[in-house]
Amino acid sequence: MAKQLNLLSKGQVITTALHTEMQRSYLEYAMSVIVGRALPDVRDGLKPVHRRILYAMHELGLTPDRPYRKCARVVGDVLGKYHPHGDQSVYDALVRLVQNFSSRYPLLGGHGNFGSVDNDPPAAMRYTETRLAPVGHEGMLAEIAEETVEFTGNFDNSQQEPTVLPAQLPFLLLNGCAGIAVGMATNIPPHNLGEIVDGLIALIDNPDLTDDKLFQLIPGPDFPTGGEIVDHGGIKEAYTTGKGGIVMRGIVTMEEIPATRGTKRRTALIVTELPFQVNKAGWIEKIADLVNQGRLHGISDIRDESDREGMRVVIELKRDTNPQELLQHLYHQTALQTTFGAILLAIVDGQPRQLTLRQLLQEFLKFREHTLNRRYSYELGKAENRVNILAGLLKALANLDDVIAILRQAPDGSTAKMTLCTRLDLTEVQADAILSMPLRRLTGLEQQNLQQEFDQLNQEITRLQTLLEDRRELLKALKKDLRTLKRKYNDPRRTKIVHTTEKQVSEDKGKAKQPKAVAAAENSPAKIPTPIPEQPPEETILEVTQRGYIRRISPNSKKTKGENGLLDHDFLIQTELTNTHKDLLILTSGGKVYPITVGDIPLTTGRSARGTPLITMLTSTAQGNTEGIITRFLLPEKPETLEMVLLTKEGRIKRLSLSEFVNLSRRGITILKLKDKDELAFTQFLSSGEHLILASSSGRLLRFPVNDEQLPIMGRAAMGLQAFRLLKNQQMVGCVNVSKYNQLLLVTEEGYGKIMAANQLRAANRGDLGIQLLKFNNKTDNLAAMVPAKPGSEVALLTNKERVIRVSVDAVPNLNKDSKGESICQLNRDERIVSVVEVE
Repeated sequence: MAKQLNLLSKGQVITTALHTEMQRSYLEYAMSVIVGRALPDVRDGLKPVHRRILYAMHELGLTPDRPYRKCARVVGDVLGKYHPHGDQSVYDALVRLVQNFSSRYPLLGGHGNFGSVDNDPPAAMRYTETRLAPVGHEGMLAEIAEETVEFTGNFDNSQQEPTVLPAQLPFLLLNGCAGIAVGMATNIPPHNLGEIVDGLIALIDNPDLTDDKLFQLIPGPDFPTGGEIVDHGGIKEAYTTGKGGIVMRGIVTMEEIPATRGTKRRTALIVTELPFQVNKAGWIEKIADLVNQGRLHGISDIRDESDREGMRVVIELKRDTNPQELLQHLYHQTALQTTFGAILLAIVDGQPRQLTLRQLLQEFLKFREHTLNRRYSYELGKAENRVNILAGLLKALANLDDVIAILRQAPDGSTAKMTLCTRLDLTEVQADAILSMPLRRLTGLEQQNLQQEFDQLNQEITRLQTLLEDRRELLKALKKDLRTLKRKYNDPRRTKIVHTTEKQVSEDKGKAKQPKAVAAAENSPAKIPTPIPEQPPEETILEVTQRGYIRRISPNSKKTKGENGLLDHDFLIQTELTNTHKDLLILTSGGKVYPITVGDIPLTTGRSARGTPLITMLTSTAQGNTEGIITRFLLPEKPETLEMVLLTKEGRIKRLSLSEFVNLSRRGITILKLKDKDELAFTQFLSSGEHLILASSSGRLLRFPVNDEQLPIMGRAAMGLQAFRLLKNQQMVGCVNVSKYNQLLLVTEEGYGKIMAANQLRAANRGDLGIQLLKFNNKTDNLAAMVPAKPGSEVALLTNKERVIRVSVDAVPNLNKDSKGESICQLNRDERIVSVVEVE
């Protein structure tokens, strides 16, 4: 050990700052992931694993005219020679290259079960077989042996692999690509081959072609599963900036079909195409769940009648259901309408770059021109070498007697070679060719064939030299190759593009929220809809229930106010007086906020007194996730005068101004970044200088002032600071503004509770452990919630058995900080309280 220390003391230790080493090492790791794994190359459109799969199959000779080979053999070659990673990751990449619903132009052909649009898994690699598809073989690998691309050593320098494949088509645009790297992601949609080729040729003919003319040739993506694009500017935004949202819809028709029960006929919606990457089975299950939950009405039956000939999902409607209204609900609440977030990011010259459509095409043309130059240079070199040999053979045949005499007199081959070079003025290569020439070449026909080959090669050399020296001729050849590939592999566009405006899309969504009679009138074929002028704001009342329903009530209506018409065990938790032009902001557990215009909320009357499920009012993106709604609020007249505090279950806290919530888009925004498994749990409104009290499940409470020193105001992108030192298996259970409420109600999971004064807790610092202010009767008990204790009010205790127990706050004992709680409700066996909600 001492010897080691002596060695280290002689300049073997390099002193470096920790932050410098961390920064350098992380950047190296990030660039390795970006360039070597997650992002495609702009030239051939492939990630390294896909490139290695294709090259390994080329090496195995799995061309389209050869038999299929087991995928396990291909995966083994890829792992052993080029890609030393997990076999399942390689097989997953290979499967996607086969699937015709994932790739617009699959580069591989498959034999066996490679999965389905229902998200069925593929068979194991020992059962499936594969080979190169014609477009993959010709478009990617046909020129690989002509020195068109650079090769490099594999991971152990035992093999050579190409750094890029000599793609003859921009497969990055044809098949698209999705990938997540470190700090960046790519999501490129697939396109139609014929349109892309037309765009490339137009750019070759006119490099200054305007964007409008280019977009006429390439109007938008062409997804393998068809569907339609509702374009209100998202395509142009994506093509001109490299980033944009493209709204996709499924194809739906209406048919009269025999009813499932009885002899009458019913109207049905027939879905024949779904948006790209939508799981059909999951989508059908989502509709069934919405129907069972009462969030989607008018459907009597749904069944999948898809077969080998194509997709067919039948949605049978109830009598008197308006098909157009239901269709709008399906667009709004399910993945029948979804948004493709395009990010045109790729590796260019070893660096990740976000590109426009024009730049993607130009980068491919630049690469293709470079590839052709290398290919023609290689072919020219081969032709010149062959012409040189043929010239020697023809010279030997012209002097055949001398050649025979030299060979007879020469004692060995070396002497014969030197004599031939000297007497006939030949090169060593020509002399070797003469010495190895078979006797049949001396016949008259063979001599004629040699001369013919010599003349043809000279013509080919002249052509190749012209191509290499004249760029215009080279570009003509490039266009010719593109047109040839278009004739072979082009097919009709599958995705329709419906041009509309964002206002029209918003109106479509609004129809899904209107009363049935209004929607039916607007969709009646006998009348031409007329634009409705903007109405002045109307005063209205909003009521939100514990089960997530929202009701908009006229201030003059008495029939539906309060808890009339609500479901069993449902109750009001929020009432607001506002107007129809205001936005109601919805904050979710995932840290996102979405606006809902109050006027878009259906007016509650008659049988719909329970209201509308609030989740159905959000965008389809918000509906698709599993986030819960944490709070709902209306912005004050001067939002900059008020602040909001956000607290997560794992104890991270963030303070931000309400001005961050002004002028939000319907897509919503993220206002809090969350770590894995963490979620937003509590919010509070306050002003600077007020105090917060936080509670953990261990019964500890922490009070601290909210100011710039303890909790500075942060922007939307911030993750927040640690508010509470939580011990293992603990979480936050409450957050209360002390200035508004001076009494606190503490309730445990086993039904014990107490009320205590907030001033019993002294102020501390954010990030402390807190003070134990509730002792438990049993070791297995935990604090379930801390809420304000308002005299004369009620709270609802929600249990893990989905039971609601309403308790009067006045009935809970007021105890000091050192006391245990008293039983405030009766729980059944294995029943525990999970949350406490204030009743409006």
